[in-house]
Amino acid sequence: MRIEKTQLKNYRNIENIEIEPCDGVNIIYGENAQGKTNILESIYLFTGLKSFRSSKDSELVYFGKERAEIRTEFFSGGRNQSAEIKITDRRRAVLNGVSLPSPTGLMSKFPAALFSPGFLSLIQNGPSERRKFIDSAICQIHPKFAVILSEYTKLLKQRNAVLRNNENYNETKLFLECINESFAAAGEKVYAERKKYLSELLPFVEDIYNGLSSGKEKITFSYLKKGDSEDKLAFEEILKNHEKADICSGMTLTGPHRDDIDININSVSARNFGSQGQKRSAAIALKLSEAEIIKNMTGENPVILLDDVMSELDASRQDYILNHIEGKQVFITCCDPSAVRILNVGKTFNIINGGIKE
Repeated sequence: MRIEKTQLKNYRNIENIEIEPCDGVNIIYGENAQGKTNILESIYLFTGLKSFRSSKDSELVYFGKERAEIRTEFFSGGRNQSAEIKITDRRRAVLNGVSLPSPTGLMSKFPAALFSPGFLSLIQNGPSERRKFIDSAICQIHPKFAVILSEYTKLLKQRNAVLRNNENYNETKLFLECINESFAAAGEKVYAERKKYLSELLPFVEDIYNGLSSGKEKITFSYLKKGDSEDKLAFEEILKNHEKADICSGMTLTGPHRDDIDININSVSARNFGSQGQKRSAAIALKLSEAEIIKNMTGENPVILLDDVMSELDASRQDYILNHIEGKQVFITCCDPSAVRILNVGKTFNIINGGIKE
């Protein structure tokens, strides 16, 4: 998978820009608020997912314009392809000249792995961020997982609604007996997919983090199943054990929606004791490992999108990112032009006021 050309029109602060990247590392640099991240964001939209910076599509349109357009020519699946996204108050997508019912139709057609500063919340914040990471990663390679996750979420809402409005203990208990079997079955599917994905991810994370830290640090992680510290009980059994607590609290206290991923560096919690550089390195290692999983599952090397990745990294870690990611097309944004000098082989684009400085 590689991008041959990408063009943006009336996208955020960019009126018209065209980029022809190289097959390796592409550095997009310049001062703040010039449009660097906008370029990465526009590429990411071709995954079929929403923007990583905005929930409203209308915010992606240049002020005063009716719509934005982004086009890309790329090589994937052994052939040259093209895609186009038009944005007004919503997005419309075209793949190889065929209009798609929804931009989600691009999922699995345009594989990409993204790191943005917000992704550091994976390490720094609570369990929901880590669950969101793994679920989004699985959806990219197994779109049907989104259906499984949606079914689990729907049943969870039903279960919580009854628990929240509990007026009769016996009636609530009877309802739980009716819903627990299907709820547990959906939960077990979510749990199994997450565990499988993490077992495949860990070897790549260990190897990449070892490279980032020059072999000085070791990263490990494990899946924490809420309500079962030893990870031996079936979900339906866990629900039965916590039934009284659920009824008393008015919510479902156990299940995949409460699980976590424990991330450690040199055997201590990265969240609680890791330096900013270590946390950033851990997040980068997870994202680059996600790319390896995509490659193994789809046969395609995904595009790597790294936004403001150099901050708080020492010279050796920067060198690893710029010069030791092999076989993949990489797009990196940064403010400090020194990264351009460190790059051994690649292409650079200096962005000023939404355009490329010649």
